[in-house]
Amino acid sequence: MHSILSVLAVSAMAITTVSAQQDILYDSAHNYTSLLGTWSSGSMGVKTGVGFANPVDFSFTYPNTTGVSYSFTTDVLSDGSAGYFEEALYRFTGNGSEPTCIVGVVQWQHGTYQTLANGSMILNPFYTDGRQQVQDMCAAQSNIIQQFNQTTLFQSWRIFLDPQLGPKLQIYQYNGAPLAPMYQVSQTPNMLPTQTLTANVTTGQTTPGGSLSGSIRRMDMGSNAMMGSVVLASTMQLALGE
Repeated sequence: MHSILSVLAVSAMAITTVSAQQDILYDSAHNYTSLLGTWSSGSMGVKTGVGFANPVDFSFTYPNTTGVSYSFTTDVLSDGSAGYFEEALYRFTGNGSEPTCIVGVVQWQHGTYQTLANGSMILNPFYTDGRQQVQDMCAAQSNIIQQFNQTTLFQSWRIFLDPQLGPKLQIYQYNGAPLAPMYQVSQTPNMLPTQTLTANVTTGQTTPGGSLSGSIRRMDMGSNAMMGSVVLASTMQLALGE
């Protein structure tokens, strides 16, 4: 973790140094619209917001298809951040030597993000809230869910206008590799409350077996998890004004 943060710190310093010469242009050729809203890749089955992850009781609801989704607000925050973000990801990875050993990963995190003058972006998650579940059919512990937080540097992004699907967000990772293109599914960000939702709970859950079928996988953490669900639901109602 320290090494990742060190790399990001160096990258941020380098970005700041060259920013004066590389200011991006927000126009129809570079960014058709702003980041505001919810974006989803592929068949758009993976979406941020209620229905993907519940960080309080360490649970995920699996979509029918893999993919990635991001939501962004564009309200500049008091610390200078460009707004809030939320990330939802569901993917499979294969094993070349053992084709039946498929690994499924779902992850979720949220926090604030910075946009820098050279077009890059840094995601700064609320470090206690992120969750990741890994299911490895060939591992001794095949189903593990735990806290997850990853500060992320994106080299750049662009928003194009697809003639059939509308605004298309293309994000490039720190090394220039593109993420799957995402399309705007909502101009209003679909997000859990934009605040820290959990305390520093480090206990994950493991099970000796598991499947990779699309279903709700809920880690049983007892009465504390039930109480946490009530707290999260109440927090969300307050945030939504319900």
